[in-house]
Amino acid sequence: MLRKKTYLLAIPGAVFALSFAGSATAGDNASIAKRGEYLARASDCAACHTVSGHAQFSGGVPFALPFGTIFSSNITPDRDHGTGRYTEAQFGRAIREGVRADGSPLYPAMPYPSYARMTDADIHALYIYFTTAVTPSSEIPPVNTTAWPLSIRWPLRIWQAFFVPKSDQAKKSTERFPDDAVMARGAYLVEGPGHCGACHTPRAATLQEKSLTAQESPLFLSGGSAVDGWTPTSLRGENRTGLGRWSETDIVSFLRNGRVAHGSVFGGMSGAVGHGTQYLDDSDLHAIARFLKSLPAYDKDQIPWHYDASEAQALRNGDTSAPGARLYVDRCAACHRTDGAAYPTTFPPLAGNPVVMNPAPDSLIQIVLAGSTIPAMRASPSAFVMPGFGKTMTDEQIAEVVSFIRASWGNNTAPVSPTDVARLRKSLSTATPVTPTPLN
Repeated sequence: MLRKKTYLLAIPGAVFALSFAGSATAGDNASIAKRGEYLARASDCAACHTVSGHAQFSGGVPFALPFGTIFSSNITPDRDHGTGRYTEAQFGRAIREGVRADGSPLYPAMPYPSYARMTDADIHALYIYFTTAVTPSSEIPPVNTTAWPLSIRWPLRIWQAFFVPKSDQAKKSTERFPDDAVMARGAYLVEGPGHCGACHTPRAATLQEKSLTAQESPLFLSGGSAVDGWTPTSLRGENRTGLGRWSETDIVSFLRNGRVAHGSVFGGMSGAVGHGTQYLDDSDLHAIARFLKSLPAYDKDQIPWHYDASEAQALRNGDTSAPGARLYVDRCAACHRTDGAAYPTTFPPLAGNPVVMNPAPDSLIQIVLAGSTIPAMRASPSAFVMPGFGKTMTDEQIAEVVSFIRASWGNNTAPVSPTDVARLRKSLSTATPVTPTPLN
């Protein structure tokens, strides 16, 4: 098969592209497939398409949406149940435009509005990887439970026409940072393959992200809408609820290890780090971190967080009169300490934690209800487990202890109600239990 090869000749003040046709060798494809594997990790494909105990990329991961639950598709090169019959053009259209080979639109749980920014070269590398290096699987994911008429796909074409950018966006990040290759790379990874905005940008009533890039609006990465009981925090410069107190090194360590002094991964971010960012090159991690640190706070009126020792002193003196204090001492203090500082990076701090101070308390409530695991990573091979208290504590008790945590050590964040806890408890009881499987 002939491939058109392009080489760049750099001369001070100019860059020239030289192209010629040549044969693609097995070695070429192996190298491209390796690049595609790296991009699949950067794009977090495994977290959404791999379930523990099932073949890699065979689909079946559930996404609970307002109109029902949909399951990710099999993207292995199986010709009958996967993407084995896709041409490269069809493959690229599915990734960047959300259109299947048969012409049907894909649900936007697939982050194709972000993938629209991916370059032709990166799409090609992904195609070579998925067609030559991924093992085919004939597994069939569960049937979606979306109710009629929302189970009809053709209206999605109207949604896509309004909210999916054309797949010619790849140059945009470079054009914004013509003299800074690191920032350009960071913008490309965050806004494109990494699709960070899919979780960390708020969505409108029609479910599209309110902004797809930092250039469009300061709403980009300002904190996401609730998904499966988790409310993603801001990745902008807010002091209390964002990355304002994080350094570039902190962000790099978090993306590599899943834990830093400020906090640890949980929920969907566990898969994003476990399947994806821990495998990225240091240069790419620093590019991502530098770009994120360039984003100013969306909420500029936040009062900076300062540690308040009064609650810790009261607990040390045996004063547990504050609502929730006794529950905290009995159930939480052994790992998170009476001063809320915990034992980073084994157990995450509660004092000054952006997740704790998020106006939406869903993530914290769900962790208390169901527990959480800080998974093992290549650079941090030990996993740490927090048990869930949903079976041993009432809605009233969980509301009390969560409110105590949100109010103490300078967090000064609004309390939660038993109704908030009951709502999340109900959603957890009806959720389909699926565990993404880690990749080696």
